[in-house]
Amino acid sequence: MKCRHCGAELQLPLIDLGSAPPSNAYLTKSTLHAPEKWFPLRVLVCTECWLAQTEDYAGAEELFDADYAYFSSFSSTWLQHARHYVEQMVGRFELGENSHVVEVAANDGYLLQYFKARSIPCLGIEPTASTAAAARDKGIEIVEDFFDVRLAVILAAQGRQADLIIANNVLAHVPDINGFVGGFAQLLKPHGVVTLEFPHLMQLVAGNQFDTIYHEHFSYLSLGTVTRIALRNGLAVFDVEELPTHGGSLRVYAQRSDTGQHDAEVSVAKLLRREEEAGMATAEYYAGFQAKADKVKNDLIAFLLDAKFRGKTVAAYGAAAKGNTLLNYAGIRPDLIPFVVDRNPAKQGKFLPGSRIPIIHEVILQDKTPDYVLILPWNLTGEVMAQLNYIQAWGGIFVKAVPEFAILR
Repeated sequence: MKCRHCGAELQLPLIDLGSAPPSNAYLTKSTLHAPEKWFPLRVLVCTECWLAQTEDYAGAEELFDADYAYFSSFSSTWLQHARHYVEQMVGRFELGENSHVVEVAANDGYLLQYFKARSIPCLGIEPTASTAAAARDKGIEIVEDFFDVRLAVILAAQGRQADLIIANNVLAHVPDINGFVGGFAQLLKPHGVVTLEFPHLMQLVAGNQFDTIYHEHFSYLSLGTVTRIALRNGLAVFDVEELPTHGGSLRVYAQRSDTGQHDAEVSVAKLLRREEEAGMATAEYYAGFQAKADKVKNDLIAFLLDAKFRGKTVAAYGAAAKGNTLLNYAGIRPDLIPFVVDRNPAKQGKFLPGSRIPIIHEVILQDKTPDYVLILPWNLTGEVMAQLNYIQAWGGIFVKAVPEFAILR
């Protein structure tokens, strides 16, 4: 396989998580009786540009279909993050009624709703019909398509160039990363800005966040690699912020390299230096990641088996993609975790891909009173523990598996 960015041959392995179905391919009662498509889940690192990437097996159209079940608005933490982002961008870039904001991967309108509330013209681009419909219900205009240079040229020709383009947690989701980033340069106004948020590869490796690896994430990104990809495709990075979201993310600010007017902030050079000092451009940096993931898997299996032998019940919370990676890697099935709770009605009544664990409404959790609740979206541990604090009434205990197994008292 060749690197998706620079075309070099890929030989350096990061991790092999066996095989699994796509993490958001939830099953219904009818599809539960049909076979599932499983794909190998391996990540390799390019030793030329240091882009970490999954092997090519599943295409974007197969992963992001009409019934895509991830809706951003069901996380209060993420909604708060979106509101704060809008406040920052409006103030920093003086956005108003004469501005135009475009969000790529707008999902269910979780973010653009706050621009709309300020009467700032906005447009969402979202390929999945289910979330696009939810965004339209909020009164947000949506172009239901995958973003690339082709679409950017069409929108620019229609006079819809942007003062601000937002791309939150989508850069990792695109197989043609050059075509995707190149589209930003086409759609930006001469002095426009694009912000990109994505999990930081340095935090993924340091924090053993292997469960954030799944087929929908084609790439795993550092600032150094994103800077190189941007430059090749007509953009220049001028600022970066480190965020706590998703276990440690970056927000990168970029502008057109031919017309942008923002001076480079010292934050960019500082983080590039930290990445270099950490050794991210060396093969040694990625060694040992597999062993750390294996330990999490083995510790979780040991806990679940011990709980079963002791007559204890373990439920899970959060039918998240990262949870599916963990459960399928560990080979966990309903005999060890009989159900998972999720607030999203689009997931309730369905079954997790691969493990086929049923997804239920939170009310049933209170009826079942499990002894333990395994928090699968560990990045939302605080939010989940506050939401489900009533399990203490029956002596329920929270546990999590990543970055290492822990019983949360």
